[in-house]
Amino acid sequence: MADIIIIGAGPAGLSAAIYARRAGMNTVIYEAEMYGGQIINTPEIENYPAIAKISGFDFAQDLYNQAMNLGAVLEFDKVTAVSKTDSGFEVTLGSGKTDTAKAVILAVGASNRHMGIAREEELLGKGISYCATCDGAFYKGKTVAVTGGGNTAVEDAIYLAGIAGKVYLIHRRNEFRAEDVLVEAAKKLPNLEIITPYVVESLLGEPKLTGLELTNREDGSKKNIDVDGLFVAIGQEPKTADFKDLITLTGGYIEAGENCKTDVEGIFAAGDARTKKVRQLTTACADGAVAALAAIDYIKLGV
Repeated sequence: MADIIIIGAGPAGLSAAIYARRAGMNTVIYEAEMYGGQIINTPEIENYPAIAKISGFDFAQDLYNQAMNLGAVLEFDKVTAVSKTDSGFEVTLGSGKTDTAKAVILAVGASNRHMGIAREEELLGKGISYCATCDGAFYKGKTVAVTGGGNTAVEDAIYLAGIAGKVYLIHRRNEFRAEDVLVEAAKKLPNLEIITPYVVESLLGEPKLTGLELTNREDGSKKNIDVDGLFVAIGQEPKTADFKDLITLTGGYIEAGENCKTDVEGIFAAGDARTKKVRQLTTACADGAVAALAAIDYIKLGV
């Protein structure tokens, strides 16, 4: 039996492993895909304290090496279920195996919802981004677009308006889901233009993004705009479906406060799958530390 099983090897999960191993906990991480999470797709990180610039891949590699050097064990297998037992928890794996632990940390992360149009994956990092605060600085003085209609999309557009020369905010409906105060703030910015009711139909440019073909949702008319970058902000999908009967979810996100405790004693949540406002690399790593320390207290003190 492990002391702590961590589900997910992104920044939150690996950070949790570092803290758990430093406390002498027998720690096993299960990851269904590749360690590093979404950050490995970021060409450059420039907003992590004390690291002026590093690629997402290198950051993930360094974090992985640190956890492994401390003695954490990483297994590439998908956790399909977690159940409570008399002595702790049992996890069921996609390979058919099972494992047990005294505490579990869910660091399963979330994936950005994609537009689902041609060349979207091809142009990732070449004009397509899913994180304005991560990549906005690369477009200083340039022309960018944001697609989406919620708070995140409008906030991203406002944020980018302070960096880029021109910002287009594209939404499929005439009315925004975002709060009125945000929409009104966006409308007041001289370099921000709202385009509704349009959707992004095609991505233009080779090998980098140079423009967008838009389609009007009401009359089917089309128009092209020239852009250097497109920020997709149409929501995230937390990877929590396998745990919906185990813990409380809100909108798919795990209900857990800043102490990272769920409503099931011994199960903790860290990273982008947790209910919170800010989802950044720094907050993911912070969650990992908090969740690990809380799990350690649970194991040692029962609290």
